[in-house]
Amino acid sequence: MLQKAKSLLLYFSRVELFLWAGSSVLILTFFLAFDRENYLVLCASLLGILSLLLNAKGNPIGQCLMILFSLLYGIISYQFSYYGEMITYLGMTAPMALFALISWLRHPYQGNRGEVTVSRLEKRELCVMVFLTGLVTLVFYFILKHFHTANLLPSTLSVTTSFLAVYLTFRRSPYYALAYAANDLILILLWTLAALANSAYVSVAVCFVLFFVNDVYGFFSWRKMEKRQQEGQTRQQKT
Repeated sequence: MLQKAKSLLLYFSRVELFLWAGSSVLILTFFLAFDRENYLVLCASLLGILSLLLNAKGNPIGQCLMILFSLLYGIISYQFSYYGEMITYLGMTAPMALFALISWLRHPYQGNRGEVTVSRLEKRELCVMVFLTGLVTLVFYFILKHFHTANLLPSTLSVTTSFLAVYLTFRRSPYYALAYAANDLILILLWTLAALANSAYVSVAVCFVLFFVNDVYGFFSWRKMEKRQQEGQTRQQKT
């Protein structure tokens, strides 16, 4: 047991351990200060932080945790009538996380299933992505309007950034993390508005502030990983 714990600690860098520990402590602190009742929020927040750090390392286990987080977050969103968030995470993020998991498992870097091979999108696929994002945004706007979703415009923008994030995750692009970071900013706004009505949701808003920090780190981690993989491929081609 101790050996497994030691291996886990060695797997993460000092920066990643600091992010993990610091984020977890802040999440617990704000939960105890403003909530103390909705343990579903606490569980989802802690699960989400670990998922982001594993995703930052290109580890497919992160996608498994993202599926679980999506299910919990969907329930939390339903409780405050954020139907856009509920539909997005249950109907799009969770299924796409499953597809991303399959994609990541099928593309391990040099046989290492703990690290996915980073990919680049071609210009043609970028055009397809932009078109699909616009289409999804338009369709979801009317769906959310039909269900009288609270804070309609931010909720619609959340769908837009969520779709970009899950698409880029599936395609193994470093920019998935920036799309999630943009989504985090919108969610910070949404849950801050919710916190004005119910202070218990302050802990959810803080959760997404921490998610933003971890997603930004994830982008730089993937860029570093991309550079290392490219250098490795160059060395192999020369030998």
